[in-house]
Formats: sequence, C-alpha cells, structure tokens
Amino acid sequence: MFQGASAINLDAKGRMSIPSKHRDALQVQCEGRLTLTKHPHGCLLLFPRPVWEQHREQIAKWPMSARAWQRIFLGNACDVECDSAGRILISPELRAAAGLAKDVTLLGMGSHFELWDSAKLAEDEADAVAGGMPEVLSDFSF
Repeated sequence: MFQGASAINLDAKGRMSIPSKHRDALQVQCEGRLTLTKHPHGCLLLFPRPVWEQHREQIAKWPMSARAWQRIFLGNACDVECDSAGRILISPELRAAAGLAKDVTLLGMGSHFELWDSAKLAEDEADAVAGGMPEVLSDFSF
C-alpha cells in the first residue's frame, strides 16, 4: 500500500529518483519494473508492472464506445525499469503530456502512484477545497 507525498526533482534527462521509502517495496513487488501512462486529469500514473498488467487486461476488454479512453491509458503506456541508482526515465512525450519540467510530486495512491507537476497539483488541490466537499463524502468522518 503506497501512500504519502514526495517532492522530487527531475534531472535534465527526465529521470526521477524513486523515494527510498518506496524503492524497497517496489523491488520486492515487481523487481523495479514499472509502467507509466497518462491520466486525463493532467498527471501520470505509475504502476508496479503486475498491478498494471491487471488493469491493462481490463482496459483491453472495454467496448469500442470507450476506444478513446483505451488510447489514453493503453496507447500512452510506457514500461520503465529502475536503474542501479533507483531512478526511472520518463519519456519526453509523457513529460510533455503532464507538463513535467523539474519540480514534481509523487503521490502514493494505494496500489499505484500519481506523478504531478508540483505547481499544478497545488492548484488542483486549492480548487478542490474551494469547491467544497462533494456529496459522496457527506457521511465521511475521521
């Protein structure tokens, strides 16, 4: 179960270091084999490969009416592997799609991660708070 936010800097080649708190778990779970793909909210999704393979099978079965969504998720999927320094290379196409330049935030979302441009994530979170709590959460409490 991945959780928490990590501020990360992309290097000039588009590589990012996987935070050490997640690196060991990813090594055990998938031997550092990951898959990146686009998300329509403007971030990238980062999956351990076995988790992605389950999603990929489901997405491939979607009907033709969902073909555009298959293109977003499957057509943009890119397999990556952690190098010996615990880094992954994010392709220029995926960096451009999510507007990733230097300052990024990796969010643990349970079975996978979201990778955001840090400024865009802050803006989206501020918009969400300003919009108020959605009705579906009206009974939620800590």
